[in-house]
Amino acid sequence: MARVRTAMAAADVDVLLLSVGPDLPWLIGYEAMPLERLTMLVVPADAEASLVIPAFEVPRVVVRDELFTVRAWGETEDPVDIVAQLVGSASRAAIGDHTWSRFLVGLQRRLSSAAWVAAGEVTSPLRAVKDEAEIARLQAAASGVDRVAAALQSGEIPLVGRTEADVSAELSQRILAEGHAKVNFAIVASGANAASPHHHASDKVIGPGEVVLCDFGGTTAEPEGEPGYCSDITRCVYTGEPPAEFVEAYAALQDAQARSVAAAEAGTPAEAVDRVARDRLAEAGLATWFIHRLGHGIGVEAHEDPYLVDGNAEPLVAGNAFSIEPGFYVPDTWGARIEDIVIATAQGPVALNEVDHDLAVVDR
Repeated sequence: MARVRTAMAAADVDVLLLSVGPDLPWLIGYEAMPLERLTMLVVPADAEASLVIPAFEVPRVVVRDELFTVRAWGETEDPVDIVAQLVGSASRAAIGDHTWSRFLVGLQRRLSSAAWVAAGEVTSPLRAVKDEAEIARLQAAASGVDRVAAALQSGEIPLVGRTEADVSAELSQRILAEGHAKVNFAIVASGANAASPHHHASDKVIGPGEVVLCDFGGTTAEPEGEPGYCSDITRCVYTGEPPAEFVEAYAALQDAQARSVAAAEAGTPAEAVDRVARDRLAEAGLATWFIHRLGHGIGVEAHEDPYLVDGNAEPLVAGNAFSIEPGFYVPDTWGARIEDIVIATAQGPVALNEVDHDLAVVDR
């Protein structure tokens, strides 16, 4: 909260308004229900913060008197009016990036003289730099999905003869068993479906002689009043002996991923790390098929700052956490991706995911 107030002052923001989305649990440990009933934390620059919340949701709040007071509202009250009264004469308001438009529009009508900016201008740079406790939670999350990936690579999780959706469901169950509170995604894409980076697991039956791309992650279970942190990993397996063309392409991909991890040092522009992977895949004739950015930040949100993409010249800083995930996707043929979560540190980049990066070959 102290760092947020300092950032508000630097951005000339008089009040910060946080509703649904990751900023609220990150700041006070409470995640708002995505309801038509408004929950909003009102953080004035120079006064006590107030959590405006439906009265029947109050039992879910872990109260922190040093951070905020609770303003419960009843069914016959208008919470937008309550927030507007708390905002008062503020001239510049920062509102949560995920806030529902119905509430923003209502506030704009009541606070017609205020200028509005996205709260991410205040919170995103702070959230992007993780402290030791946050890195420890990201490491625990990564270790959990590493164990799931290892089971996939060893053949412990059968593939051939099962649908993608069935395998996705098993990955999801294993993610939860590894200490996650929820599954954010469990992509299983086999054969030609692996050419779609965000393929939705289908009723296609996985056959022999196919690549199976698995990209999965979730949000960790934490003590009440503490935010969960995300995991994200991608590994590929082949059901039978892979053709030489795929082996060659995968070897270039694996090298591109390793080089990118090594390049992700504090002080290096984000776009420069992206370029390392892109240049290596270009050498292998795969540049046309690398169709997305190299990586995204991760924390209480699966995708957040910083983004490793051409055009982002911001240098990485110690404490940044992000994915390194080059891929290639040949339409109607196949695809592959390798993904780790990496921390930029003063001593160099540290990959949190340690499970094997080689192309695993399974017979079932």
